[in-house]
Amino acid sequence: MTAVWQQQVFALDARFNAHRAPNHPNFRTLYIRRRNQLLREYSKGEDTNLRRQYLKIRCQILQQRYGLGYDQASMQSRSMSARSSSRVSESPEYTGWDPPTHRSSTEVDHGLVPTRQAEASRAIVGGNTIAENYAFVGVHHIFDQHTAAVTMTKFAYNDRSRLCCASNDGSVSICNVTTSPPSVDCVLTGHKKAVTACDWSVANDLVVSCSLDGTLCLWDVTSHSCLRCVRDQAGVELLSCAFQPANNNMVIVGNGRGMVQVLNVSTGIYPRGGSSKMGGKVLSLAFDASGQLIWAGNDKGTIVSFSFDLETGRLSKLRRLVVGEDCAITCISWRAWVSREAREPLLLVNSSNNCVSTFRVIDREGGLQLKRRLNVRHKSSRYLVRSTFCPIMSFRQGTCIVTGSEDSCVYFLDVEREKGQAVVNKLQGHACPVLGVSFNYDESLLATSDAQGLVIVWSRARGDRS
Repeated sequence: MTAVWQQQVFALDARFNAHRAPNHPNFRTLYIRRRNQLLREYSKGEDTNLRRQYLKIRCQILQQRYGLGYDQASMQSRSMSARSSSRVSESPEYTGWDPPTHRSSTEVDHGLVPTRQAEASRAIVGGNTIAENYAFVGVHHIFDQHTAAVTMTKFAYNDRSRLCCASNDGSVSICNVTTSPPSVDCVLTGHKKAVTACDWSVANDLVVSCSLDGTLCLWDVTSHSCLRCVRDQAGVELLSCAFQPANNNMVIVGNGRGMVQVLNVSTGIYPRGGSSKMGGKVLSLAFDASGQLIWAGNDKGTIVSFSFDLETGRLSKLRRLVVGEDCAITCISWRAWVSREAREPLLLVNSSNNCVSTFRVIDREGGLQLKRRLNVRHKSSRYLVRSTFCPIMSFRQGTCIVTGSEDSCVYFLDVEREKGQAVVNKLQGHACPVLGVSFNYDESLLATSDAQGLVIVWSRARGDRS
């Protein structure tokens, strides 16, 4: 209860923080970080009525000071969302995202029934519900090293500490979130325009990044140096990149002219046959575990699957799916299977028609079949809203994902629940659209980033009590 109340106060201050010293962004960041620190230190106790009264008075003071109430701002944003989502086919589910009342651990969700093995294995995670396991409410740390939007955050593989952030200010930063206090290890500069994507190598010794300046850079994490910088073949902006999981000498990049390209970062050469055109602007990429299947999404609402030849680096176009007309596919993630209830390969897709969707991978050519579509406020293609599967295989009922949104909130969604009951948790702390989301490997920390360049690292509720 303490952590929930603490987050409500933090969210209130974050909403008004944009009005506080508008010409001094550094002061705004310093204020909200100090505010979070004080809440963590002085939010103990169980006087619920006193807390509610404090929150009400605090809201009134901020309204008088800045001329706009928290409730009024919320009503305005909801009315805007209703107008923007009127063309969406599944708009009846779009209800402002008030999270449901948490159910007890003994209550059974509707939908698929777990196997006997899942029932036995539930003891491994303490018999908690998904809502209890994803009760992220405490702010672990706030990073503010970037001066423009942080469009992507990504934890290193099998690592709970190192976090990579890509920003529109043209830099990439690597943070250590478990030191005391958490620190920025380095800020990698070399791109001349906004950095659009980044990725870790499997060994976490390299980071690759791409930029609107048309360059792809390979960085050494230990020496913080740029090992190689390669320009796009056509000299246009690069919008997405990903290491080939079976061979980290190879990187896949997507550019602004609809080309999906293979680049050998060891030699700086684009291999022959390693390019294929899908049209539009290639905003998102995802591999399967073998590295032989790739999915690419563009700004026209289309996802195309490709086969990748591990020996030659040749790309071959396979299947095409239109998710929506003229909507941007801003994020694609792949998982072999997510839980005992979702024993099938899945793609998780964000699209700018107010949707986050899961698709079944139905054949070896990467063919897709819609499994579930949920509404998330995401209408503008200029906001690259992203999502992620929760990394730990679930032995509980349900399949959980986390997504950003344009309403400044972070949503934990159970895609196996009935419509209208999908929201497991909602985090409020950002004051503008939430773009990047990333879990560390053991799900103890969640990093989220926004359009103003703020990165918030959230911790589990039980971590705050320890």
